[in-house]
Amino acid sequence: SGGRLAACSRLPILWGKETATMDARPEPFIPPAPTPRTVQPSTLEIIRTVMRNPLELFGEPSYNEPWILTKFLNERTLIVSHPGLIRHVLVEKPANYPMAVVRQLVLRPILNDGLLTAEGETWKRSRKAMAPVFTPRHALGFARQMLERSENFVERYREAGPEGGEFEIARDMTELTFDILSETLFSNEVKGSDGAFAGDVDRLLSTMGRVDPLDLVKAPSWIPRVRRIAGRRVMDKFRSIVRQTTEARLEKMKTDPDSVPEDFLTLLLRQMGPDGLSEQEIEDNLITFIGAGHETTARALAWTLYCLAHSPAERLEVEAEIDRVTANEPDPVKWLEQMPWTRAVFEEAMRLYPPAPSINRRALEDDVYTAPDGSSIEIPKGVTVLIMPWIVHRHRALWDKPEAFMPQRFLPEERGAIGRFQYLPFGAGPRVCIGATFALQEAVIALGVLMGNFRFDVLPETSPWPVQKLTTQPSGGMPMRVTPRG
Repeated sequence: SGGRLAACSRLPILWGKETATMDARPEPFIPPAPTPRTVQPSTLEIIRTVMRNPLELFGEPSYNEPWILTKFLNERTLIVSHPGLIRHVLVEKPANYPMAVVRQLVLRPILNDGLLTAEGETWKRSRKAMAPVFTPRHALGFARQMLERSENFVERYREAGPEGGEFEIARDMTELTFDILSETLFSNEVKGSDGAFAGDVDRLLSTMGRVDPLDLVKAPSWIPRVRRIAGRRVMDKFRSIVRQTTEARLEKMKTDPDSVPEDFLTLLLRQMGPDGLSEQEIEDNLITFIGAGHETTARALAWTLYCLAHSPAERLEVEAEIDRVTANEPDPVKWLEQMPWTRAVFEEAMRLYPPAPSINRRALEDDVYTAPDGSSIEIPKGVTVLIMPWIVHRHRALWDKPEAFMPQRFLPEERGAIGRFQYLPFGAGPRVCIGATFALQEAVIALGVLMGNFRFDVLPETSPWPVQKLTTQPSGGMPMRVTPRG
């Protein structure tokens, strides 16, 4: 390691106040997560773990040190948890730290030049084209549609009757967020999708979205990855959905322009041309949003409901808040501001289970970072820089009881103690998630409807295990009992 724990211990942390807040409550819930390794794994074991679940790879030093410079298969890797160094890489010198090669080998077969994978001028054009849709003001305009789709969705739970029923919540949240995405960004005109959508997303990320051994040795992308061959069919299905949706909208723009909705799809298509986006770039961005844009929110919602099922005191706080606000404030635009507990539980779930658990960069040129305490790290040209929100969010020098579900830390009176670069659910810098405000509003409204009407409890077989497949997914699913409240 090129640093010292002291480099982190002088940063804004949560010691003291958080402990006092929790004294009157039961011990907080410790949700499932891999135990940090205490023994260095062999090269073969590293490869197997990366293929199975990268979250299980990291050892004790990763959760204690500000940075670790290591080597694997002749690949130098800098694991970064120091907020100052994170800021340096993502905000102060982003031009020196483009996407890592392995990340692109995994993502580009799915997204091509979508917003998550595009670089250079292509990325700039796409980001500029989408920015107007995702301004906070515009996002607020989606609130009513988010509410309506959520209310329609929970009818499936009402149909189970007064005794409730058992449901697969991870799948349900995928379907709910797709419903919201389809309505808000595509005016419910996504063509060719069907009831198997949630399963298709899971198959896509389980096959196309996982690291292959050939990725680890940086084999050229034209060499077939056996794991991804099985995902080609579902990938083709997503491409077909996008083409049908695009063709239908273009036809409407041509034959009946007055009826064309001013949504995300229309805005993108109007950017098509020699000075804007190419037809392929538009397709790639639609794939990014239809195939994966809702997935992060879906996973975070499922983990939120799971953690609350094990945290009765916090669940009562959220239910009481939702009951109070929804009884007095019918306008969902104001819920995000008026439901601090509801937002806090969602943010804490994203801390423990960050939807995007890794940020991968590489150094184009030699660089040096010096921390405020004088410790420094040399960053050699070509090194892979690995910023793991999964690790940063659980780092022992940055968080009190980092393994525990403690949403109080995100309440307004405590939120200011959390440094900007120790909490990265949406990334940071120029490539920060463009839909962050959209996702937070969507989550609070969805939770307001879900928990305002129903209570979610675990079953004996509910045993989710966090696995990294682009997003942090619950392996084994998340079956829960859903019963009406009141």
